[in-house]
Amino acid sequence: MAIAAVLAFFALAGGITYYVLRPITLRIAVGPQSSDDVKVVQALSQAFARDHAHIRLRPVITEGAAQSAADLAQGKTDLAIVRADVDLPKNAGAVAFLRKNFAVIWVPGGSSKKPKITSIKQLVGKKIGVIGRTKANINLLNVILDQSGVSPESVNVTQFATAGISEALRNSKLDAYMAVGPLNSRITAEAIAATSRAGAEPRFLSLETADAIAQKFAAYDSGEIPAGTFNAAPPRPDDTVSTITVGHHFMARRSLPDTTIATFARQLFGARQAVINEFPQSAKIETPDTDKDAAIPAHPGAAAFVDGEEKSFLDKYSDYMWGGIMLLSVMGSVIAWFGGYLRRDERITNSGLRERLLEMLTAARTSNSVEELDAMQAEADTIMRETLHCFEDGAIEEGSLTAFSIALEQFHNAVADRKMFLINLPEKPRGPRSAPPIQVA
Repeated sequence: MAIAAVLAFFALAGGITYYVLRPITLRIAVGPQSSDDVKVVQALSQAFARDHAHIRLRPVITEGAAQSAADLAQGKTDLAIVRADVDLPKNAGAVAFLRKNFAVIWVPGGSSKKPKITSIKQLVGKKIGVIGRTKANINLLNVILDQSGVSPESVNVTQFATAGISEALRNSKLDAYMAVGPLNSRITAEAIAATSRAGAEPRFLSLETADAIAQKFAAYDSGEIPAGTFNAAPPRPDDTVSTITVGHHFMARRSLPDTTIATFARQLFGARQAVINEFPQSAKIETPDTDKDAAIPAHPGAAAFVDGEEKSFLDKYSDYMWGGIMLLSVMGSVIAWFGGYLRRDERITNSGLRERLLEMLTAARTSNSVEELDAMQAEADTIMRETLHCFEDGAIEEGSLTAFSIALEQFHNAVADRKMFLINLPEKPRGPRSAPPIQVA
């Protein structure tokens, strides 16, 4: 039973070790297909697998950030790349900031050196082309128009797919365009270049209400586009432009263990430099905002990693370890009691044999027959054999065996002394032999 208990302990320890150290695969929703976000996630997945990391990623391709957020909210995935201005899942928290997208609005160049549209307020009744088919871009445009005093219903909006954007825009005749992407976005730069007609440079519209929008809508922030961001010669834009920014985030279900998300965050930031070098236009991975009043609250595991409050192995599992030790102790006590309970008849029998040995010790000192002493000696041998069997079975402890050995030794000494006494005892003298009777004839 002791060997079985030891083997059970090591089996339990091995099972716990395997459970703690086994690789964990997390499903991450990202889209649309062939987007920069998908490429970043695939690069991270390959890096984690190559490094035999504890956390592995399994990309789940979606139609866009909105569907990714919906899948995360429904529990279909564990992680998601989510844009801050979509319907964010209530059951998730931010793990990391992926990148910041800037809203760029410009009027295409034409035959006139000076475009007629010089501000967003002049877009009333105009035709606007939006790069990208996600509804989030339309919602952002509506916010910008509404906060600039332009009714969204007063403009005519046309959306363009990002694939083949240059050819599509060259054949379009719209009054203004909007793109949402990082400052070094290739798609945005191609779209601006494609709308520069007849050598006339496009005019970039500055958003004067950017700060007010950022204060009013938590999903947005104000930002500036430096001169020459999209082209150096000629500079596009030719001056700093105020605008609105929106972030993309790694988000995780709150039901996931904090330790799992903390490990994922550590791996993510460990691979950050390699990902940024490979995808400089789409990855600016940064830590999330861990303030309690943040627009997108951080996942507790990510917050613990960022704030340096991760628990050590002993902190996390000490309660389980002590509980296991106490459980094993209790189990050992129960097993010992149960074993003793099963051997109670042997203890009772052995106690009776010990009492019989003590009785024979007293009887041996007064015995008057060698034959009787020999019989008691044989019975003592039987008692000794039974006692040794009880000791081997664990029915009696070593202390009881020692006491029995002392009693047995005293008995043997008493028998030996009594035999010596009886052997050396002189025979009783006989009386005078009587004369035979005289017979009278």
